[in-house]
Amino acid sequence: MLPEIKIIGIEGIPEVKIGSDIASLIANSIKKQGIKILNNDIIVVTHKIVSKAEGRIVDLKKIKPSDFALKISKRRKKDPRMVEVILREAKRIVRMDRGMIIAETRHGFVCANAGVDKSNVKGEDMVSLLPINPDRSAQLIKDGIKRKLNVDVAVIISDTFGRPWREGQTNVAIGVAGLEPILDYRGKKDNHGYTLKATAIAVADELASAAELVMGKLKKIPIAIIRGYKYNEGKGSIKSLIRPRLKDLFS
Repeated sequence: MLPEIKIIGIEGIPEVKIGSDIASLIANSIKKQGIKILNNDIIVVTHKIVSKAEGRIVDLKKIKPSDFALKISKRRKKDPRMVEVILREAKRIVRMDRGMIIAETRHGFVCANAGVDKSNVKGEDMVSLLPINPDRSAQLIKDGIKRKLNVDVAVIISDTFGRPWREGQTNVAIGVAGLEPILDYRGKKDNHGYTLKATAIAVADELASAAELVMGKLKKIPIAIIRGYKYNEGKGSIKSLIRPRLKDLFS
C-alpha cells in the first residue's frame, strides 16, 4: 500500500474561554461532525485557543508602558502598551528594525513580538501571549483525549512564524506530547550508499504546517487531525527543536 496521509479539520469549536477543557471541546465537536479519533492520530491545536483556555490574554487598557517601552514605540511607531507586553514576554531582544521587534521568548523561540499577537482575539485592546509551558499544554490535551475517548494520540501545539530569507509565514510546532519532534537520519545510508551526516527532519514543524492547510486563518478551524503518518512515539519535547545559541550563526 502506498503511503497516505489524511488531514481532517474539526469544525464547530465554540469560543474558548478561561478554564475551557480543550479535550472536551474536541470530543464534543467530533461527535457532532460524525468523525472519530483513532489510536496514533495526531491532534494539532493552534496555540491561540490554548492561550485563551489558560488565561494568557492581556487587556492593553490595563498596561502602563515603561519609559523604555515609550522610547521604543516612538522609534518603531508601535502601540507603547503592545511594546511593554512584548518586553515583558521577551528573554532578550534579538533585533529591532523597520518597525519590527524580533525577540527570544522564555521558551527559546525567536519570533516577531515575542509571540504577542492581536489576531483572532476578541476585543480591540486584547492580545494573546504564548502558553507558559506548551509541552505541558499538549500533554494535558493528550491525557484528556485518552480519558474521554480511550485512544492514544500525539498532540502538537502550533503557531505561525515568519522565516528568515523567505516571504510568507508557516505554522510550526511550539509544544508536543507523545511523539519525537525530530526524525534523525544521521548515520543512516541513502539510496546510493552515502552516510548521512546532517539530515534531521523537523517532523513536528512539518505536521503543524500541513495541518494549517485545513485550518486557515479565517475558517474558524483551530484543531485538525492528521491520520496515517507513522511518527516515532516518545516523551518528546519542543526543546529538541530549539537550536542552542552556541550553534546559532545568525541571531
